[in-house]
Amino acid sequence: MTQTVPVPPDPAAPTPSLDGTDGVTVTVGGADVAVTAGGSAADALEAAGVLGRDVVVARVDGTLRDLDHVLAGGEVVEPVTTADPEGLVVLRHSAAHVLAQAVQQVRPDARLGIGPPVTDGFYYDFDVAEPFTPEDVKALEKQMQRIVKEGQTFRRRVVTEDEARAELAAEPYKLELIGLKGPDAAAAAEGADAEVGAGELTIYDNVRRGGEVAWKDLCRGPHVPSTRLLANGWKLMRTAAAYWRGDSANPQLQRVYGTAWPTKDELTAYTERLAEAEKRDHRRLGSELDLFSFPEEIGSGLAVFHPKGGIIRREMEDYSRRRHEEAGYDFVNSPHITKAALFETSGHLDWYADGMYPPMHLDEERGADGQVRRQGQDYYLKPMNCPMHNLIYRSRGRSYRELPLRMFEFGTVYRYEKSGVVHGMTRARGFTQDDAHIFCTREQMKDELTSLLTFVLQLLKDYGLDDFYLELSTRNPDKSVGDDDTWEEATRTLAEVAEASGLHLEPDPGGAAFYGPKISVQARDAIGRTWQMSTIQLDFNLPERFELEYQAADGTRQRPVMIHRALFGSIERFFAVLTEHYAGAFPPWLAPVQVVGIPVAEEFVPHLQHVAGLLREQGVRVQVDTSDDRMPKKIRTHTKQKVPFQLIAGADDVAAGAVSFRYRDGRQDNTVPVADAVSRIVEAVRTRVQV
Repeated sequence: MTQTVPVPPDPAAPTPSLDGTDGVTVTVGGADVAVTAGGSAADALEAAGVLGRDVVVARVDGTLRDLDHVLAGGEVVEPVTTADPEGLVVLRHSAAHVLAQAVQQVRPDARLGIGPPVTDGFYYDFDVAEPFTPEDVKALEKQMQRIVKEGQTFRRRVVTEDEARAELAAEPYKLELIGLKGPDAAAAAEGADAEVGAGELTIYDNVRRGGEVAWKDLCRGPHVPSTRLLANGWKLMRTAAAYWRGDSANPQLQRVYGTAWPTKDELTAYTERLAEAEKRDHRRLGSELDLFSFPEEIGSGLAVFHPKGGIIRREMEDYSRRRHEEAGYDFVNSPHITKAALFETSGHLDWYADGMYPPMHLDEERGADGQVRRQGQDYYLKPMNCPMHNLIYRSRGRSYRELPLRMFEFGTVYRYEKSGVVHGMTRARGFTQDDAHIFCTREQMKDELTSLLTFVLQLLKDYGLDDFYLELSTRNPDKSVGDDDTWEEATRTLAEVAEASGLHLEPDPGGAAFYGPKISVQARDAIGRTWQMSTIQLDFNLPERFELEYQAADGTRQRPVMIHRALFGSIERFFAVLTEHYAGAFPPWLAPVQVVGIPVAEEFVPHLQHVAGLLREQGVRVQVDTSDDRMPKKIRTHTKQKVPFQLIAGADDVAAGAVSFRYRDGRQDNTVPVADAVSRIVEAVRTRVQV
């Protein structure tokens, strides 16, 4: 597709005077900057001396604009570089356009779906006759490189719906998107709001140097000024199948994923991180270390823990249980299944039904004639523990003297995640939450939240995570219950507590649960990835829906405030995060086998059995390898199993009443007296250090 089109004048541009003296003034970096009439954002930034090679777009009065956006005068103009998160998103969106252009040049029959930027990269969906092969991907990369080297410019055009339909008549999926406005665009499909949904429709032309339009796409923009800015910091990663607009009733398209970074070095660093992440994948390590599995006979997203994994899980739970008891929590338990009425009261059937397993219709009785003698009712597997904890609170009268009342449960819940998003134990269908619900007065609320956040952060540090920031999720007006004043008070209180912690606070507009705002603790792991860990949610609504009360000091009946808190999120997910954080090399206190004794020869086994007995008396998990394997093979085997301590015994060790330490990293400490060895191991387990 090639054509030459004139670039239409911007109707907002001022008309220059005949003598050429007219100009406009804008603000850049707090200072006034004059540009000629019809000048662009790039002209203003250049005049201010801030138009560097890494500037990709401009922020004009708070809105991202292309650098060729014409200024009317009076605007505040700021440069946006690839070092800014917004600039990186623009770079990736532009890379998606280059991919789509390359696909239609290599596969002219390809019809365009949607191509948004995503975390760490971009993708584009295509309707093609045959799925892409690895050879196709290589050909696409070569074509993309040609487009990048051409230095094509991105030109924005405003069009009417009729004009858009005429220009894109051969693109059936684009025609579906035309006409969507506002929030309808985001709801239509993932990434659709990158193409439509603003107040006007726009098409971006990819223009060669001579003015020839090489390609075009429906898009809101903005984009980098030239494809050359993509340089060699991008790469196509993989292909997958994806249903149009996420609906299995629609055609299945081919999705091509890519990544884009400002420089080649950053791309290399990213691919190295991916390689390291693959080595640490909990699903892979779970199999290699014999920790857990996902039997096909049980179903997707439902894990079983093997004996070694069961030890780690038990240690995680036992330590958490002790800390909660010290902090004044009361342990409760609730069943896995309940009548539908409970979730009608809580609001889950109104707001969360898509995430619940279908109901089981039970208790119906029929006579011999087939007539219903007793009506049945629906039961649901519980997706949340909070409704049942409300019933425990409501089981008898409560006094202000009992508050705050802190309930805690390792409660197993079930959520019907779509098969496409299930991912090992980080996105499962059945999992156990370390779920707490705290009932307190409004006067106690802020202090309780403050101490709760401190408790959460300290406990996460005990498990080896210590790099945090916070995220504040606020109300989605279309998916929430309760009045504005209550939400405002809850959100303000959470924000104050989060800010007082001293941690960076990131806004998450519209990300709250339907019943209240939340703080989530975001933790970075050993390779810099961010995981959402603990959540703390403030809730005035469920106490109202369940008519919870306590008797205040003045004898009146008052509503308690409810705080929802999951520290791990779920045991399974936290297990997966720790597995990847430690790359399977758990600290001694969590390791399923903490010590292995390795004799140099069979005659030294009794010495190691004696040492093992001393360790077992101290609660240490220890084995002695009495297999027929040679010592070097035993060392390799237990090193691969990531055992923290290997105790080797030969003739010199036995003669000295000692053992030789071998650590996971290959270090060795020879002829350590047995008493010192036992003390060293016990201390490492007790203090939860990593070795």
